[in-house]
Amino acid sequence: MKLVWSPETASKAYIDTVKSCELYLESDVAELVSATAAGWNTRFIVEMWSQGGATATSIGLAVASGHTNGRHVCIVADERSRLEYVQALDEAGMSPEVIVGEPEEVMKGLNGIDFMVVDSQRKDFSRVLRLAKLSNRGAVLVCKNANSKSALGFRWRSVIDDGSRRLVRSAFLPVGKGLDIAHVATSGGNSGSGIGKRRWIKHFDRQSGEEHVIRK
Repeated sequence: MKLVWSPETASKAYIDTVKSCELYLESDVAELVSATAAGWNTRFIVEMWSQGGATATSIGLAVASGHTNGRHVCIVADERSRLEYVQALDEAGMSPEVIVGEPEEVMKGLNGIDFMVVDSQRKDFSRVLRLAKLSNRGAVLVCKNANSKSALGFRWRSVIDDGSRRLVRSAFLPVGKGLDIAHVATSGGNSGSGIGKRRWIKHFDRQSGEEHVIRK
């Protein structure tokens, strides 16, 4: 088994998120993330949220999980954050599962994640990605606010290539404050390894805005 793309489901989630996030400034990020999560038919979505943060992306993830009949979990640091998050999503008609605790500890009890969103502004975002227990179908990992200082020098292979999981492809999108997205294969899934085949790799230079295509 592996993640399979469904353009119809992606389109439905995109449209529903547009409707749900009309009043939010970061809705362009929410729409893209929602469509991606739904399009890959992800069944276990995990995100981290900090008090005072925007919630449009969270609403988009809730919309996506509704289209895939999946589980959507948000990790927050304390009870005050939980109340603020629940209230914001309740106003949008959403009721996701919220877990209170330190992300690195909470991740130990979450298995089979196939879609995860982290905030690159957090200093611990790369450690949390490294600890994620991914689905044997593979997973899609998303770093939002990827233009932040804490994300400088970040490389997907530093948190993925550990023998049990492998980077299939990644892309940096200049949406919002930057989205860095990776598609990951795990040892338990069949992703079509393509061993022995040459492929084109795109590299986006965040400073110049130029895209470079390299054959490897």
